[in-house]
Amino acid sequence: MHCIEQGSTRRPLAARVLRVAAALVLSGCSTPMSPMRPLPPAAPVAPLPPVPQTGTNARPAAPDSFAAPSRPVPPPPANMAALSQPARLPAPGPVRNWNEVRLQAAKRLVDAHPETSYLGPVPDILLAIPVLVIELNGDGSVRRVDVLRVPTQATDTVQLAIAAVKRAAPYGDVSRLPKPWQFVETFLFNDDRKFKPRTLDR
Repeated sequence: MHCIEQGSTRRPLAARVLRVAAALVLSGCSTPMSPMRPLPPAAPVAPLPPVPQTGTNARPAAPDSFAAPSRPVPPPPANMAALSQPARLPAPGPVRNWNEVRLQAAKRLVDAHPETSYLGPVPDILLAIPVLVIELNGDGSVRRVDVLRVPTQATDTVQLAIAAVKRAAPYGDVSRLPKPWQFVETFLFNDDRKFKPRTLDR
């Protein structure tokens, strides 16, 4: 037997009806709020230019880390003028092995460039040391020149060495020598951009 009063089931229903009616009245009297307008975006602010420092405490501007590297110093005009003129050398002599080819080539390099080469002692500190691989044709003419070593400074000496090799050719008939028909020569450049073949320094 449930002990629940009859009035207890009606009161909550009446209370809910009253709350709903009150909510409707309040909603009818209230005015809906208009939506807020979005604020315009702020204009970008340009960065201010740096203010130059003046006076005794002013410091020089830091160098740009992305600046282009300095270009190599071009060779003196006298060297280029000497290399542009044809060399007048006697015909090369016969060679029996590659040691004789290298020795004859080194002598012809110096004989063809008396103003841009030297035969004296090699300085303790050299300007540049390019190394070339010189490939020959059977008649001793230059077929190809490859750079085996590029100096860390005065890189224009590579072109000076290549031009000297081509100008002093041919280097003798190598058609009967074993292939490959090539040899290596090292150029010892002093501060005056004059070279000495290392073959002549041994």
